[in-house]
Amino acid sequence: MISEFPWLTAIIAFPLIAALAIPVLPDPDGKNVRLYALGVGILELGLIIYTFATHYDINESSLQLVERYSWVPQLGLNWSVGVDGLSMPLVVLTGFVTTLATFAGWNTTIKPRLFFSLMLVMYSAQIAVFLAQDLLMFFMLWELELVPVYLLISIWGGAQRFYAATKFILYTALASIFILVAALALAFYGDTVTFDFTALGLKEYPIELELLAYTGFLIAFGVKLPIFPFHTWLPDAHGEAPAPGSMILAGVLLKMGGYALIRLNAEMLPHAHVYFAPALAVLGVVNIIYGALAAFSQDNLKRRLAYSSISHMGFVLIGISSFTALGINGAMLQMISHGLIAAALFFLSGVTYERTHTLSMDKMGGIAKSMPTTYALFTVASMASLALPGMSGFAGELTIFLGLTTSDVYSDGFKTALIFLSAVGLLITPIYLLSMLRRVFFGKQLESSDKPWLDAKPRELSIAMCLILPIIGIGLYPKIATQTYDSTTVAVAAHLREAMPTIATANNSSLHARTGWTQTAIASPAIPSKLVSIIDRSKK
Repeated sequence: MISEFPWLTAIIAFPLIAALAIPVLPDPDGKNVRLYALGVGILELGLIIYTFATHYDINESSLQLVERYSWVPQLGLNWSVGVDGLSMPLVVLTGFVTTLATFAGWNTTIKPRLFFSLMLVMYSAQIAVFLAQDLLMFFMLWELELVPVYLLISIWGGAQRFYAATKFILYTALASIFILVAALALAFYGDTVTFDFTALGLKEYPIELELLAYTGFLIAFGVKLPIFPFHTWLPDAHGEAPAPGSMILAGVLLKMGGYALIRLNAEMLPHAHVYFAPALAVLGVVNIIYGALAAFSQDNLKRRLAYSSISHMGFVLIGISSFTALGINGAMLQMISHGLIAAALFFLSGVTYERTHTLSMDKMGGIAKSMPTTYALFTVASMASLALPGMSGFAGELTIFLGLTTSDVYSDGFKTALIFLSAVGLLITPIYLLSMLRRVFFGKQLESSDKPWLDAKPRELSIAMCLILPIIGIGLYPKIATQTYDSTTVAVAAHLREAMPTIATANNSSLHARTGWTQTAIASPAIPSKLVSIIDRSKK
């Protein structure tokens, strides 16, 4: 559906244009800039909600509000945007988290004009990534959103901010080269040159080209998700970034990796996805266990939460590799849920840091008495992170497990191994989160503190509650989120199953007569010299 009014372009352009006014905005007392930026963020979020509430149909799985304009015709670059169930909820999440992150930076005193300008530029770039429908445009926006994050860390970060910012930009920018190479290979294949997502998805590529392009995308998006072993930039970035930067890193930027894996790897290259899916599932389990174990060993509060994010994003990989609508649905729900939970945890870690001036849990302790509200909020967010029933984290992870167990693509043994190993990570998660709460809020109080710490202020309480309420709401009634993308995930799963190559179908008559089992097999180079069995139980 093509829109008559450019709603999506307006959503993308508004924060960017508003940021241009900040350098000339009168600000004698340093308050006008932050009020202006927060006002722009709230208006942008309102525009997003209004657009999707009045011009978007959640029951439609195809692209909506499509806008296409020739941008740089000499390069074949078009301004092409559209929205469907994969992008719409993540655009809303981006607007919500970024607006709250702008509010979280309320007390910024160092270069406030630059800080809030970068927040608004990042606001536009992040939304544009989710709405882009041209691969070259997608690559440019993917690169653009890296710059504000780099500056946020390097200017307003901690003692090791330059190291963390440099590592972040090197990992993410170098990995992005693989997007460009894969995009050019796909665009120039065949009789027509195009970067349009839909047109690229309709091309018939040799399987070798699909596998190479899929590998390139996987490296680029695996760094952003992040997937082990491309994850090492994340703990450093989180450990040094200011609280607003960490909120956006965990709440939005990591979700770009998961979104792109579904949009480009699975949807655009479905045949290659069949080959890589088992490896993605295994990498998901590695993420879950490694992230949980690494988190348990961290003394730095934000680094512990960073490794926790790595662990939780492993579930997204399992959902994407399940070949079921329920599994992909769970991957989307997990991204939304983790975006809210991680933003809450990193914001509250910033609240704690402002009082104690340390992120070392060994130097904290005993602050629950003087900060009961902060402790209560931190506890609720931690319970959501460890997937307590009634919280959004539980709904997301349960949906992914159900999607995997109901998948008929993998053998029962393979699925059992994945679920059992994932459960190990689930058992470690409450251990490191509860020990974190104990070390930060209980025990002996800091010797350096000669007076009680100030509890959460009304502004801080309102930010935390804005994140916690939807966490509980989605946990109690997941349909709040799932209804926005159900139709699209069903279509993506059907598309993947249509692409699934069955190379051998054997109905062993004697085996079927004895057991009632029908077996087919799919070759998967992701598991060398092995066959991933599809075993369907059927009655005679």
